[in-house]
Amino acid sequence: MTTPHLTTTGHLGTLPVSRIGFGAMQLAGPGVFGLPADPDRSRAVLRRAVELGVDHLDTAQFYGPDVVNDLIREALHPYPDHLRLVTKIGAERDEQGAWLPAGRPEQLVEQVEQNLRSLRVDRMDMVNLRRFDLDAPELDQPALEDQLEVLVRLRDQGTIAQIGISSVGAEVVRRAVEIAGVVSVQNPYSILDRSGQDSLEAARELDLAFVPYFPLGSAFTGGPAKIAAEPRLAAVAATYGARPAQVALAWLLASYENMLLIPGTSSVAHLEENLAVGSIALDAEDMATLEEVEQAPAGH
Repeated sequence: MTTPHLTTTGHLGTLPVSRIGFGAMQLAGPGVFGLPADPDRSRAVLRRAVELGVDHLDTAQFYGPDVVNDLIREALHPYPDHLRLVTKIGAERDEQGAWLPAGRPEQLVEQVEQNLRSLRVDRMDMVNLRRFDLDAPELDQPALEDQLEVLVRLRDQGTIAQIGISSVGAEVVRRAVEIAGVVSVQNPYSILDRSGQDSLEAARELDLAFVPYFPLGSAFTGGPAKIAAEPRLAAVAATYGARPAQVALAWLLASYENMLLIPGTSSVAHLEENLAVGSIALDAEDMATLEEVEQAPAGH
């Protein structure tokens, strides 16, 4: 199986993108904190991704923090015209690397400006508002309306082109579309964890992009190892000469025509393996088999 030219496209609002992009989070150090052991290797992964046709690059200033965006700029600036740079705002890291909410309107504006400066661009192609509705619903968060109002203002000013939303349920997705015309949902979703099916159905209903994070289950709770050990995935993978993880990603692509993948890695070989998923065309029998894969509890 060889890496195909990425011709199958989806859309982020008005922006066409290949359905397999690249998530840059893993280019930082362990725990997405600090510098990687080999920054040259991280930059090589970014360059190879673009060489292979990746045009949807997902990042955030708080990856590192202040690390991944620098690597992207160093590796790829000036950027190819077709490359869509997508960032995420609404969180920050403390000195120990903990993930903290940072969603007040003034914080959101500053985070957008930080991304613009570090990536050295005048406009972000898309900004995802990272909420904590799913992973920390007990938090007292700023009102959704106030957060989206500031992003709409930045869009009107030309600082950002499109708005997405992350880590929210279906009703918030619908409200965000009504308030701000969001074009994308970025939520946890995988063959192991379909607890977010309602938000996927909302995206389908509203013709939004759906961008799953933890597409192989959460690495923090052993998701990739569970994928590798799953017998149904292994059986289907054997018929394609593929790995179970590749079939798990192919299942996502087959689940919705505007499912956009952003698998991340710090390895060129793994990058090429992820992009090869575009050549796996699962049939109805495969999909029926994969529907029987046992799901992990939500959040695992």
